[in-house]
Amino acid sequence: MARRWVAEDYGDLDVFAEIDAEVPAPGKGEVTIEVRAAGMNPADYKRVAYGDDRSLLPMPVGYECSGVISALGPDTEIASGGGAVGDEVLAFRVQGAYATELTVRASDVFAKPASLPFADAACLLLVGTTAAEMLHVTGVKAGDTVLVHGASGAVGVSVLQQAALLGAHVIGTASVANFDLVGRFGGEPVTYGPGLEQRVQDAAPGGIDAALDTVGTAEAVDTSLALVSDRGRIVTIAAAGRAAADGFHAIGGSMPASLAFRDGVRARLIDLAARGELVVPIARSYPLSEARAALAELKGQHPGGKLVLIP
Repeated sequence: MARRWVAEDYGDLDVFAEIDAEVPAPGKGEVTIEVRAAGMNPADYKRVAYGDDRSLLPMPVGYECSGVISALGPDTEIASGGGAVGDEVLAFRVQGAYATELTVRASDVFAKPASLPFADAACLLLVGTTAAEMLHVTGVKAGDTVLVHGASGAVGVSVLQQAALLGAHVIGTASVANFDLVGRFGGEPVTYGPGLEQRVQDAAPGGIDAALDTVGTAEAVDTSLALVSDRGRIVTIAAAGRAAADGFHAIGGSMPASLAFRDGVRARLIDLAARGELVVPIARSYPLSEARAALAELKGQHPGGKLVLIP
């Protein structure tokens, strides 16, 4: 018997509950993981806040985790090859990572680099694959100057690192309190708020080649449209309505093209993390039993890094 968090209904955080749950034995193509850390993401509560398909209830919560293989289905290998009971792994995209143990598709499980702590491994792939796709769809390359809205957030920090590896220069919006964080990962910080367009122009006299929006505000979208001439080089993960109206990219984990790209890039991101070229700042860890309190902090914004649950 495992402990698991589920959403018993759609709504606010009061619909989340911790329950006892049977963990099915893994069949062919499946792996059971004893969870050591579960990564937290805004999608965890947003799916519950805005959902309406009651056939999915009670809904397991959490898309990524790390841990140790406790059982392996017959004739089964994990995505990175091999796999045995006791091996340290990370998994993404799964359903129900807020748990002490769960059974998942082996194709979503990868060997955890020994150099990567469980907490870091559990928080790597959702933000990492999102950032990678944002850079991919806008064609960011060496020599580009890129504007990133929300550069101190989890996705923004991954964008900063991956853009630097491509040889691009990033100007990132952030609060003054987070300027050091943006600078630590190679970005040039500017404050958001009135006058943003002019501040970005001052920071990039040669112009902006691409704009990546992680916040979805009207200010972010309007500034991107004003400064980037090619709308094919603007992307958002938070303003799909504006993207449809104004003719630029919107991406999201539920979109088939996004799913395919993100699945394909997971192994490369794990390799970057193993080499220390992609890191995940961890703001705070919570016991699994305090998931609702952790979600409240996550929903409150600006935790200063990733939040992680520890069974």
